[in-house]
Amino acid sequence: MNDYQLARPRVTQDVRRADRIRWIFERYPEVIVVLVAAVLGLTVPAPLRWMVDHRGIDALLVVLVFATGLTITLGDLGRVSIHRRRISLSLVCGVTIVPALAWVVARAVNAGPLRNGVLTIGLAPCEIASVATTTMAGGQAAIAAAVLIASTGLAVVLAGPILLLEAGHASVHPLELIVNLALIVVLPLAAGIGVRAVRRVRLEPRFQRAPSASDVSTGTVAALVALIASEVHPSMAYVAVVVASVAFVAASAALGLVLCRGADRTVAVPVMLTISMRDFAIAAGIAAGAFGAPAAAPLGLYGIVALVWGTVLAGFSRNRSTRKATSP
Repeated sequence: MNDYQLARPRVTQDVRRADRIRWIFERYPEVIVVLVAAVLGLTVPAPLRWMVDHRGIDALLVVLVFATGLTITLGDLGRVSIHRRRISLSLVCGVTIVPALAWVVARAVNAGPLRNGVLTIGLAPCEIASVATTTMAGGQAAIAAAVLIASTGLAVVLAGPILLLEAGHASVHPLELIVNLALIVVLPLAAGIGVRAVRRVRLEPRFQRAPSASDVSTGTVAALVALIASEVHPSMAYVAVVVASVAFVAASAALGLVLCRGADRTVAVPVMLTISMRDFAIAAGIAAGAFGAPAAAPLGLYGIVALVWGTVLAGFSRNRSTRKATSP
């Protein structure tokens, strides 16, 4: 057997490997970008931490919410009431079952600040970025926005009593949550919706149906992940935190499957994402207020897990919709 015959199988394997990588990148570009951003944040944290210290995370969330608002019409808001029963059930589960899930998975972490931090994940409202990932997945962003605003309001009222029941603490600052909701969610979202309504902004169909292809959505989510990752200080003690975070996302996603059973995909996506993605920043604030600053440390890792999960689900949902649309 000559050298050419020996080299040919290796070349074929390399081509197949390259084809698989190309297929993954074409189908899930946002997932690749987000994972690269997470690695960047963990390996080159110094400049990114400077941005975090100067409210970089808040700024990115404002951009993300505003961009999402541009995809929502007044008609979309009017149709939200059609799904009020499913939304109400999702909200009820968010303040009952979700905190219980967080309490259960926190048992995987040794008693102390890290366990207390994981516990507070279930007290937070749904993740602000879940509205953007809903749009990326082709779901109804108006439903996700309604759940986000309502869940934040419920967190203001119920986070303290639930924390008192679970851990004997009730140190939650309602004013901080209200200001956070107004400045980072309500105002940018209203501005985006208003711009579209007044100027009749016409977005490209692919941006409306698959915003993951847009530089704004993908880039902002990736930058957000990088900033969160820069705040993480990896050590063996955090292995249990990662396990607990993954378990919480998996359990809450299973709950989301139950809640969205029988719903259209555009409705199921926001229900699934809002119930399975909780706001890590608000959870960190609750943890620091109730248990001290060390308890906020694990929330960055959870934030990475939640955002990666949301991005993966968005890519999967979009590709599944595309396959159905192109199938004979």
